[in-house]
Amino acid sequence: KENLCLYGHPNEAWEVALPAEEVPSELPEPALGINFARDGMNKKDWLSLVAVHSDCWLLSVAFYFGARLNRNERKRLFSMMNDLPTVFEVVTGQKPVKDKPTVESGSKSRNSTKPNEDDKEEQGDTFCGSCGGGYNSDEFWIGCDNCERWYHGKCVKITPAKAEMIKVYKCPSCQKKARQ
Repeated sequence: KENLCLYGHPNEAWEVALPAEEVPSELPEPALGINFARDGMNKKDWLSLVAVHSDCWLLSVAFYFGARLNRNERKRLFSMMNDLPTVFEVVTGQKPVKDKPTVESGSKSRNSTKPNEDDKEEQGDTFCGSCGGGYNSDEFWIGCDNCERWYHGKCVKITPAKAEMIKVYKCPSCQKKARQ
């Protein structure tokens, strides 16, 4: 019996087909055994299992390549990954579980010229959700209460004075999603 693979296409269609080629030897091996399970499972359950294994493999590949990145690059990579649904969520149609609000949630702004010692490390790893630029204490920043991304005030056209009037800030991306 042939081994099958799950392929995702750019048009968001999925296909189960024979492997196109071997996985390069430098990459982590995909999970073995999912093809043996398909005989005793219904198609939907088997596709869900394949999707979970695909997510695991994709994460292992991300960690493999992430090991070569510096801390900020890894944080950015995993932040971008977290913005996308998992293969399992797409295949099963399940909605991602929203993070529970934390103490740090709520409208936030960073405009202090002297960040305190506890915040220095966190602020150094912050990138603008709009332009991708790194945190600079000389610039005004605002955090989205919905997606928790940070933005330069100038990138989202919010001044410190305007931010003071906002109880709950939603970034342009979250505002757009809310309108759809």
